[in-house]
Amino acid sequence: MARALEDRIQPAKTALITQEIQRGVIGDLSALPDLAKEASAILPNIARLCDAARAAGVLVVHCTAERREDGRGANTNARIFSYMAKMEPLAPGSDRAAIVPEVPVEASDVVMPRLHGLSPFQGTELDFVLRNHGVETIIGTGVSVNVAITNLALDAVNSSYQVVIPTDAVAGTPRAYVDMVFEHTLRNVSTLTTTDEVLAAWQ
Repeated sequence: MARALEDRIQPAKTALITQEIQRGVIGDLSALPDLAKEASAILPNIARLCDAARAAGVLVVHCTAERREDGRGANTNARIFSYMAKMEPLAPGSDRAAIVPEVPVEASDVVMPRLHGLSPFQGTELDFVLRNHGVETIIGTGVSVNVAITNLALDAVNSSYQVVIPTDAVAGTPRAYVDMVFEHTLRNVSTLTTTDEVLAAWQ
């Protein structure tokens, strides 16, 4: 497993993606307290992964969700979007849309916002940016396993990328459901690993 992981996440061909690690999603301004509570434990691991990725020359991409004050460009075709519309919006440039301070954004990082959908691959430049960097494998971190992380994994596989997920660097609710998604869905389309195993592979 260790050798196979090292081969799969070679720095020149790998990108680390953080998904919706924003103050208004899982940080101090979150309107999702259960998710924020679960995610508090993963933030140190995401920060460690980002630091190690930069040191190894791995591209770091922060994928964020935003919603304009007037709602223009946002979906209305699912219950989750109706719920989000009732919340204070993750307005572009706002404190709520910002990355949590526990994971500092460095100048070499790419921040990739979206107004539409549930996946960072849908309607953004993410795929093109990854291909421009010669990326073949993505390491997915952040939230939530319920929707966005699973969507990220499936879209990445459909776009011909290998997917690696450190299970201690993603979160969702409730924990029992997250474990079932790992067991019955994500392990079938991605390599499940841990933060420590990824760090060891890059040393």
